[in-house]
Amino acid sequence: MSKRVMIIGAIEAGKSSLIKALFGDEQPARKTQALEYWDWAIDTPGEYSENPMFYRTLMATALEAALIVMVQDATRDRNYFPPGFAQGFPQECVGVITKVDHPAADQQRAEEFLRQSIGEVRIFPTSAYTNEGIEELRTFLQEQLKR
Repeated sequence: MSKRVMIIGAIEAGKSSLIKALFGDEQPARKTQALEYWDWAIDTPGEYSENPMFYRTLMATALEAALIVMVQDATRDRNYFPPGFAQGFPQECVGVITKVDHPAADQQRAEEFLRQSIGEVRIFPTSAYTNEGIEELRTFLQEQLKR
């Protein structure tokens, strides 16, 4: 599959764990230091989303992607994406809320944060720990890549 999805989000938002769950890789996730290419996914370092100095790198890398996945950690009390951030990408964006199984998770707050940055698009609540929502997300992403 030559088309890919690009996964973006804050440091420790659960991007690498999400990708590992999507690919059925049970090894523990580690800190992503640079762009990492999987079969049909691109894992980006959290610094790229948190620091405006790296936005240009995200935009350039997005040219290799058919779809952008914006990740929001359900345990965070702030949005790391600026308002309307998804509009900077020519591709379609979808949202993913991670860590919905965590005791401190606030799924509604996470969705509100994503909506500020991504608008009215599909948002998937997930847990890489319990696999909640992973199969549905995988199926959706693979269908999008076939288009």
